[in-house]
Amino acid sequence: MIRRAALVFCIALIAVIVPAASARAQQTVNFTIGGFNIHGADARTTGDVLVSDQRYLTFNIDDFHSVTFGGEWLVPFGRFFEGGAGVSYFSHSVPSEYTDFTEPGGGPISQQLKLRMVPISFTVRALPLTNRSPVQPYIGGGLAVINWRYSESGEFVDFANRNTIFTDSFVGTGNTTGGVVLGGVRFAGDRATGGFEVRYQHASADLPISEFASSANPNPKIDLGGWTYQATIGVRFGR
Repeated sequence: MIRRAALVFCIALIAVIVPAASARAQQTVNFTIGGFNIHGADARTTGDVLVSDQRYLTFNIDDFHSVTFGGEWLVPFGRFFEGGAGVSYFSHSVPSEYTDFTEPGGGPISQQLKLRMVPISFTVRALPLTNRSPVQPYIGGGLAVINWRYSESGEFVDFANRNTIFTDSFVGTGNTTGGVVLGGVRFAGDRATGGFEVRYQHASADLPISEFASSANPNPKIDLGGWTYQATIGVRFGR
């Protein structure tokens, strides 16, 4: 029900923004590239699978920091506000291995932990110097509908069966909603823009209990929140 309500809100937001844009107003198609830094261990949601995994696997959560890229359509309404709809892509895998167990020959028992996210964001931003200024600082916020996939693939130890080593893949996937807060500055010409933006995303999702639950973590989750630092390049059209 919450996800449906959020989606209805986003659709309604776009339905209000688009007719409000003047036929003479300049719209912008933005292209973004930068880095996404996931929450560190001390800031992740209760029951997060990465924090839980560190009880017996060796890996660094910060190694999930990686490149993200996307695009966004920005439509002004009035001189001080604009609405946006965009999509971005993030995917990265991190190697891990058991901390206290090895293969019979002494080699590591290793896995790949992989997180993928495709957030579709609906935002509103305020431009205190107006959208006609050559320098345009802005702040804003909104909602993101995030398609996500998390997997652990490789070798694992079956502690209930004499520490037997087996090969498998555990996968969780789904869609969830989260909040977005952003701020940045862009330098605008008649037909192009360039700038820099910082964006914060807050969201988490439930993982399948059959795949990821354990006695120490009976309700596993994956924290999808973090910070994005990105450059923006825009193409403007309309007048």
